[in-house]
Amino acid sequence: MISRRDFLQVSMAASALYGASGFGNWARLAAQQSLSQDQLLEFETFGNISLIHVTDIHAQLKPIYFREPEINLGIGDARGQMPHVTGAAFRKAYGIEDGSPSAYALTYNDFAALAKTYGRVGGLDRVSTVINAIRADRPDALLLDGGDTWHGSYTCYQTAGQDMVNVMNALKPDAMTFHWEFTLGSDRVNEIVEGLPFAALGQNIFDAEWDEPAELFKPYKFFDRGGAKVAVIGQAFPYMPIANPGWMFPEYSFGIRDENMQAMVDEVRDAGADVVVVLSHNGFDVDKKMAGRVQGIDVILSGHTHDALPEPVLVGKTHIIASGSNGKFVSRVDLDVRDGQMMGLKHKLIPIFSDVIAPDPAITALIDEQRAPYETTLREVIGKTDSLLYRRGNFNGTWDDLICDALLSEREADIAMSPGVRWGPSILPGQEITREDIWNVTSMTYPNAYRTEMTGEFIHVILEDVGDNLFNPDPYYQQGGDMVRVGGLGYRIDVTKPQGQRISEMTLLKTGEPIDPSKTYVVAGWASVNEGTEGPPVWDVVENHIRNLGTVTVQENTSVDVVGA
Repeated sequence: MISRRDFLQVSMAASALYGASGFGNWARLAAQQSLSQDQLLEFETFGNISLIHVTDIHAQLKPIYFREPEINLGIGDARGQMPHVTGAAFRKAYGIEDGSPSAYALTYNDFAALAKTYGRVGGLDRVSTVINAIRADRPDALLLDGGDTWHGSYTCYQTAGQDMVNVMNALKPDAMTFHWEFTLGSDRVNEIVEGLPFAALGQNIFDAEWDEPAELFKPYKFFDRGGAKVAVIGQAFPYMPIANPGWMFPEYSFGIRDENMQAMVDEVRDAGADVVVVLSHNGFDVDKKMAGRVQGIDVILSGHTHDALPEPVLVGKTHIIASGSNGKFVSRVDLDVRDGQMMGLKHKLIPIFSDVIAPDPAITALIDEQRAPYETTLREVIGKTDSLLYRRGNFNGTWDDLICDALLSEREADIAMSPGVRWGPSILPGQEITREDIWNVTSMTYPNAYRTEMTGEFIHVILEDVGDNLFNPDPYYQQGGDMVRVGGLGYRIDVTKPQGQRISEMTLLKTGEPIDPSKTYVVAGWASVNEGTEGPPVWDVVENHIRNLGTVTVQENTSVDVVGA
């Protein structure tokens, strides 16, 4: 990898990842400039209010590699629309040069090669540096956390989220909303939220028994900034009890609740809000639909689907901002708010190139303090990989292929299933695989790797059900995540068909025989939402498999035939 000094001479657009709704295009400014921290942070201060948005950090305290998806299909009206454009088409849309730092940050092509040049991304001590720089320019900037923060690593699991709480508190957010946090269990979530020094927001978090807004989570909070009144409304992940185990938080209900969102927007407007910001964990397509149904929202800070877009997407008068995941980006959004309304917006998606942005020493020390009791365990080398290990993509990722192989081998199964979650850093070919790496893609509070029997008919039902969660043309029926990953099983999917008709030609790969609906197969999987699921934790299954292999090589996965994309 090149040194930090050499890195500063790498050519990149002078304004880094700069975009706006009608305020210029960062890609047009590419003029052979050296890449530096000052350029990454360069911003022509605009208006009177600044928002800083981070989301979907997934407990990644340290710099990582993270490959963007190769396949991100849009269905119905979303087909071919951002963020459902990847690779060369994405670069063409935004004028990004092949092989550039922007191409590395925002697309997947040549990822392993570009990673060796441009290095790791993220690290909350680098994120802190960016936040501090924005605050130096705009001292009363609002820092807003979109959730999926207290989940996704070894230390987060071992401390029940406390490591992330400690570090995020030091960054001094003004508000956050929630998703995976609830899988710590409602008792733990309540304990943390009661002690937070900032607002915990969710207009759609209700008391399940009384169907009334939950007292602990306020729907919104007002902030006086730049001579204007800013209302920030929280929107937690709507499908918690479906996508995650409802028995872990039985006293809460969620849902989209756009009628209540409209009521909240009207309420804050009546109370004098000059600008309305929604801090959302809906997912981008759900946010787009909500923006078309709920009137009066100026900005939606979007989370959950991990999209990173260098320019806002405009729906009516609502600007939707997507800020990526895993600490890889920070968004700055400047607003011009006058005479009780938003007059303009300027936005910049700032990539956290870890070799360019200097860490904040105080946050580095705090991160090291959280990790110190576990360092020996975290650093233990389990094996090595000859393949690029990544997670993102609608149908598979090599990390998921490896997990499925581990389930097939270690659990002696015919078929393996792994959840289509999006979180988890990438590992480059030639890298050692540590225990921390394994936990970064498996850490959750319901990790048991089950082994059970299923009929071919039931397996088909599962695939159809998950497929509808992803490919229903109505975004309000898309319940998050990507397609369940499978091992030992091939199938054909027509994403244009209705539920019950998408999946066909299911094949048992080890024999090449069609799946018999009436026959029983041994299936291994993990992350079941059912209470009382038995089996070893999946990280132990994967660790044993990698130890046995020594060096991992993941073959190209051609077992899913996609039609209609």
